[in-house]
Amino acid sequence: MRKRKIGRKFSRERDQRRAFLKSLAANLILKEKIRTTVSRAKETSRFVEKLISQTINSGQAQTEAKEKLVAKRRLLAKFFSPTVNKKLFQEIGPRYKERKGGYTRVTKLGPRKSDGAAMAVIELIK
Repeated sequence: MRKRKIGRKFSRERDQRRAFLKSLAANLILKEKIRTTVSRAKETSRFVEKLISQTINSGQAQTEAKEKLVAKRRLLAKFFSPTVNKKLFQEIGPRYKERKGGYTRVTKLGPRKSDGAAMAVIELIK
């Protein structure tokens, strides 16, 4: 039984799964559009949405990359390379300044030819 368990395991240990999601998120931030399986796209969407919008103590949803605080930059510097951080703060953050949420879009494609896995495109909304 699932019993309200959130997230997919992808047949990986916890640290491998986190590294995998960080890698997918970094590629999504750099390229702004990637093609992957549906389950990976959905999980990456959850991860990136949380990255962009973190809840601040006041209860309002604020975007991590919207605010140009040094603490926010250092927090995200633990996760990503300087190029990803730079793009996140200089391009993506200002783009979503007025948006409340829904920064990513998952579009389903047909099955993959080799193994029949359901494919999808995940992209950052313009």
